[in-house]
Amino acid sequence: MIPVNEPLIGGREEEYVRECLRTGWISSSGRFIEEFEQKWAAYCGMAHGIAVSNGTTALQAAVACLGFEPGFQVIMPSFTIISCALAVLYNGGMPVFVDCDPRTWCLDVNQVREKIEKDQQQGEQHIKAIMPVHIYGHPVDMDPLMELARKYNLKIIEDAAEVHGAGYLTGRNTPSPQWKKCGGFGHVSTFSFYANKLITTGEGGMVLTNDEMLAEKIRSIRNLCFRPEQRFLHTELGHNFRLTNLQAAVGLAQMERIDEIIARKRWMGQAYAERLRGIDGLQLPVEEPWAKQVYWMYGTVLDESTGLDAIQFAQKLKAKGVETRPFFLGMHQQPVFQTTRMTMRGRDLAPTLTTHGGNDKNRGLFPDESYPITERIARQGLYLPSGLTITKTQIDLVCNAVKAVLDEIS
Repeated sequence: MIPVNEPLIGGREEEYVRECLRTGWISSSGRFIEEFEQKWAAYCGMAHGIAVSNGTTALQAAVACLGFEPGFQVIMPSFTIISCALAVLYNGGMPVFVDCDPRTWCLDVNQVREKIEKDQQQGEQHIKAIMPVHIYGHPVDMDPLMELARKYNLKIIEDAAEVHGAGYLTGRNTPSPQWKKCGGFGHVSTFSFYANKLITTGEGGMVLTNDEMLAEKIRSIRNLCFRPEQRFLHTELGHNFRLTNLQAAVGLAQMERIDEIIARKRWMGQAYAERLRGIDGLQLPVEEPWAKQVYWMYGTVLDESTGLDAIQFAQKLKAKGVETRPFFLGMHQQPVFQTTRMTMRGRDLAPTLTTHGGNDKNRGLFPDESYPITERIARQGLYLPSGLTITKTQIDLVCNAVKAVLDEIS
């Protein structure tokens, strides 16, 4: 079976981990944490990096540090992982969803604008932030979002978990366009270093910001809000979101090979494209002229005319020795958000439901919402083996299996 992902461990990871073990710096302090934070922030063009335990906690800390009043709203794509919605809900807010762009699968910028303008026209001004999520290695079109944030005084919470090293051409309609790394745009930006990411620490994440006060808030939140002048005195509630020096050692060693890792991912994407381009009924990833795609996962969307959905397609590929993963299921379709009574950390979400505009509490969150593109690609999309260890031979085998399945049903 060709696995959907396998991390590439081949640099100085073992050497750095042995140093942690030899010196005893195995917990949440040590030189590797500080170096990893500094170097990743600098790589992405940000001033401060705060390492945390995973990408989900990075999002939670990022939202928490902004200090919004309960009932705030954050625009995000429905087509994303549940961590994005949870980060807002856990902090007393409400996600506001938009559909995705049919080409890039990232959030639809025009729908973001429409939701903000409607909120402004109604005089409610509940929307306080936008959460762009770069999807499967391709950047969101950030310039229009940054313009909206400036115009309406909104915060940008940039989820860059899937785009390590990806580039975006900012200012492309000006005399001085500039390539900039994803993760370098948000008031706060977040990363995941899970085992399937380009840079991995096994589990782990990071929040980046240029704001020193926000950085200090995040450092406090990740460390139980201990007071620097009296450690076990608490005036705010925080979390244990700390990363270990052992994990940071792995991440730092991986960072030393970031250019090689990105080059390998781009080779993989191009190799798949060359072999699968032109196949009827199969949509492949794009790379817009303003984007440098890193192909975190090589996604494909099967046309309904084939008579297959992604689950059936995956089953047929598995029978031929190819492991796949389905696309995200839209947040608006998640059963957990449609229950008649939701609690989170013991808190009844019914007041939030009413704030969102539903007087009938039996309808759950996001009643009657529909996002057709999200629903279609969730039903028809899957990604192929995309790990850093994948070989040319394995790519050939995967593509032959894809063609064989489609030939069998034609």
